[in-house]
This record gives sequence, structure tokens and C-alpha cells, in this order.
Amino acid sequence: MANENLNVVVWSKQGCSYCAEVKDYLSEKSIPYKNIDVTGHDDRREILNAKYGVSHVPVVEIGKGNQYEAVTELGVEHIEKVLEKY
Repeated sequence: MANENLNVVVWSKQGCSYCAEVKDYLSEKSIPYKNIDVTGHDDRREILNAKYGVSHVPVVEIGKGNQYEAVTELGVEHIEKVLEKY
């Protein structure tokens, strides 16, 4: 399933069990991802708020090229649904 053109970005914070669950899931599926740690970076939370209207993590951005979809709901099942499109 790993696709070189697929880009995955995980917005997370230290000590977040949901964030760890998401990163473990992606690692198990051999899906490379970029991690953006918002711990102590309120400016990064402001970016999430501006883009998606949320300030919680994890937020997972999945896409190719300029087309991205954000998963803001908790639970890997939401990530799986988006990944199936790619």
C-alpha cells in the first residue's frame, strides 16, 4: 500500500496517547510520515486552528501533490478511511 507519492503529516504533542497510537499504526503499515510536534509551540496550534478550526491533536494530513485531506477525529479507523482513497 505504501505509495512514494503519498504524503502524511502527523501533528502531535508529547505524552499524547492518541498521537502515539496514530504513529504506531502508520509505522506498522510502513507508511512514512512527517511529525510536527506542537508541544510548547502555540504558533503551531494556531496554524491548526486557522486551517481546520481545531487546536487539539492528533491531526493527520494525508494527500498527494496539492490535494490534502485532514483527519481531525480520534481513532485510526478515520485514518484508514482516508488512506483507502490512495
